Amino acid sequence: MIQNAVIGLGAGLAAALLFGSVLSGSLAAVLLFYLAPLPILVAALGWSHVAGLIAAASATAIVAIFSGVFLAAAAVVSFGAWWLGYLTLLARPACKRGAADLEWYPVGRLVLWAAAIGTLLVAAALPNFGTDQDTLQAGLRRSYERLVHDQTTVDLLVYAVPPAAAACSTFSNVLNLWLAACIVKASGRLKRSWPDLTAFTLPPATPGLLAAAIGASFLPDLFGILSSACAASLMMAFAMLGFAVLHSVTPGMNGRAVVLASAYAAAVVLGWPLLLIAIAGLVDIFFNIRLRVAQRRRPPSLRT
Repeated sequence: MIQNAVIGLGAGLAAALLFGSVLSGSLAAVLLFYLAPLPILVAALGWSHVAGLIAAASATAIVAIFSGVFLAAAAVVSFGAWWLGYLTLLARPACKRGAADLEWYPVGRLVLWAAAIGTLLVAAALPNFGTDQDTLQAGLRRSYERLVHDQTTVDLLVYAVPPAAAACSTFSNVLNLWLAACIVKASGRLKRSWPDLTAFTLPPATPGLLAAAIGASFLPDLFGILSSACAASLMMAFAMLGFAVLHSVTPGMNGRAVVLASAYAAAVVLGWPLLLIAIAGLVDIFFNIRLRVAQRRRPPSLRT
C-alpha cells in the first residue's frame, strides 16, 4: 500500500505539471496537456488501480490548490484515466479449449469509454464560458477574437470547437492508454496479454447511440451542443474502428505501407477523410468486412 501511495503521488504530481503547462499558451503546451493522463495510466497499469486512483486524486487536488478553483475538466481527465486503467486490467475467468484462461475487458468497450470521457470533458469545460447557448457562444467568440481577427473564422470556431475538442479528447484518451500499455509492457509489469488491435469491434448498440446523438445535436441550447460533442466522440471511435479494418484487410496487398501511410496522412492533414474511415468502421459492424475478407483469403479445403 505504501508503494502504491508513493507511485500514485509521483504520477499525480507529473500529471499536474502537464496540466499546468497549458498556462504558457504555446502549441507544445497544448500537446503536453493532452499527455496529462499518461502518468496516471502508467501508475494504474503498472502497479494497481489504487495507485491510479491516488494519482488521479492528487493531480486534481494539486491543480485545484495552485489554480485557486476546482477545475472540473482536470478532474474528468484524471479520474477518466484512472477508470480506463481500471477497466483495462478487468478480467473474468473463461474456459478455452478445456483450459482455464482469462477473458479481458474488450478493447472496443475501452474505446467507447474513451469517447464517453471525451464528451464529459467538453461538458465540464463549457460552463466556464456560459450556462446557456447564447452566453456560451459569446464567451467562446470573445476567447477566439483575441487570437483570430477574421470574423468568419471566429464564427466557424464557435460552432466547430466543442465537437472537435470531444473528438481530440477521445483520440488522446486512446493514444495515452496505448502509450501507457507500451511503457508498462516494456518494463515487464503489464498483467494483461496484448490484444489484437486490428480485431477489435465496438458494441452492437454503438450505431444506435451515434444516430441518437446526431439527431439530438439539432436540438437547441446546451443539450444540442453536448449532443454534437457526443456524436463527434463516437465518430472518432468509428474512425479508429475504420483504421482497424484498413489494417486487417490490407495484408498481402502491394504497396500496403503506402496505402496506410496515405490514409493516416490524409486524416491528419485534411481531416475530412476521417469521415470516410469512420463510415468504413460503421459498415464493418453491419457487414463484418474483416471476416468476409479473411474467408476469401483462406485456401480451399481439400476434398477426399
